Amino acid sequence: MLDATPTTLVERKALRVNPAKTCQPIGAMYSALGIHGCLPHSHGSQGCCSYHRSHLTRHFREPIMAATSSFTEGTAVFGGGANLRQALKTIYQLYDPPVVAITTTCLSETIGDDIPTIIREATESGVIPDGKTVIHANTPSYVGCHITGWSNMTASMVKYLSERSGESRNQVNLIPGYVEPSDTRELKQMLATWGIDAVTFPDTSDVVDTPQTGHFQMYPQGGTTVEALKTTGDSLATIALGPEASTQAAIALDAKCQVPHHILDLPIGVAATDRLVQTLMEVTGTQPTDEIVNARGRLVDVMTDMQSYLYEKRVAIAGDPDQVVPLVEMLVTCGAKPVYVITGAESKYFRDRTQAILGETVPEAVIRDNEDLFYLHQLMKQEPVDLLISNVYGKYIARAEDVPFVRYGWPILDRVGHSYFPTLGYGGSLHLLCTIINTLLDRKDRDDADETFELVL
Repeated sequence: MLDATPTTLVERKALRVNPAKTCQPIGAMYSALGIHGCLPHSHGSQGCCSYHRSHLTRHFREPIMAATSSFTEGTAVFGGGANLRQALKTIYQLYDPPVVAITTTCLSETIGDDIPTIIREATESGVIPDGKTVIHANTPSYVGCHITGWSNMTASMVKYLSERSGESRNQVNLIPGYVEPSDTRELKQMLATWGIDAVTFPDTSDVVDTPQTGHFQMYPQGGTTVEALKTTGDSLATIALGPEASTQAAIALDAKCQVPHHILDLPIGVAATDRLVQTLMEVTGTQPTDEIVNARGRLVDVMTDMQSYLYEKRVAIAGDPDQVVPLVEMLVTCGAKPVYVITGAESKYFRDRTQAILGETVPEAVIRDNEDLFYLHQLMKQEPVDLLISNVYGKYIARAEDVPFVRYGWPILDRVGHSYFPTLGYGGSLHLLCTIINTLLDRKDRDDADETFELVL
């Protein structure tokens, strides 16, 4: 596998090996799926759309529907306007979706297609039927990553759909961040238990984790409706989770409809979830229910009971900035030592927040953004760790270095459960913490000598 990875760290400017990120349109397509009845449309070549769909399909193990402008060599010369107009005609003739969300690719961005003008002309000429909605986001793959694409498409929902009627609604807007459908469902359940009315967008629950009923649904029952999105301009406040993914949409909604916003870490662990609960208390003027308080207590109980198995454990972590930062915080709270922390994205938030968390507790920690897993592997070869947490691509490093491995983040292509079991909130954090601890205990059982192989740990 990767046994030949050198230990010498070499600064590389023009090469990425196993980058801990992927391209913008994938994130934008995932965000678009969070609108009810939306058909994502990739304005580019068939190959781009096929890659984006297949990557999402492999992660969620669900059929991902999307259309494409099917660029050819001629399109690269004359532009993609004609292809997009024809694509919209075909889409409405065959599939009749309530919403089409257009994402651009490298080629269409390089050509410079004016998507807003094409949409306006298609609407005026009747290509887009009355009562149908078409939105777009610019998502060139050579800038940013999947988080950037998700952010751009979510902000486009605000740009195209949010309205302000002048009459305040007793509801909050929740932007969940680039998370699993199970996480969105967990957050919605928490608000419902609390009695808080909310518009959650985008909402991929019941879209990419649909039940098997024996009947195909082109447009599953989940997703945020256009009608609900239009009311977001009248909400009490916007709670944006995950600064890298959700800030742009929250700021856009504040600027457009004067809805105050609160930018928070993803609620992973006690501290981050406490901050979310405190913000909801301040926004709504209400108190959390006993069910929520008890869920917190169960998480604290496991942290207390099992702290000895995490104490001083050296951990390497790679993933998206929004997920890594609160995960680092949770591990530090449990007594672990995240010594190598990297992300493939370029993120000041990641650098500053991770440094603030680890500066005093793990001063020797290596914190790097805009890095790849090859760099992380070199660090681990220099000084080994007790645990690796990353997306599926970390499995090669874990095998090469014989290190316990927890799959977390995007993508996970070789296991199931990530789209069904949450890792956010008190309940989700409990599930994630148990997964981490049980992975370490499995390794302990594997390595213990006969005289220390215990039935009760």
